[in-house]
Amino acid sequence: MPDITFDILTHYGDLGEGRGGWKKEINLVSWNGRSPKFDIREWAPDHQKMGKGITLTWEEAVKLREILSRFLAQDQA
Repeated sequence: MPDITFDILTHYGDLGEGRGGWKKEINLVSWNGRSPKFDIREWAPDHQKMGKGITLTWEEAVKLREILSRFLAQDQA
């Protein structure tokens, strides 16, 4: 299996911290030299290991924001 390369271009924030200091983060990441995507996953403190996660294009991130905004607005009503 080929090595997976990544470059964390922008760290937007942490969503929480789990076992052994691993943090669930939102980052802009380029995987294998491809166009960067928004990325949500757990990372080891040294960023050398990562858990399973999800990547989103700009368009997908905008749709997610719209869906969450509608859902969260209903929850507060």
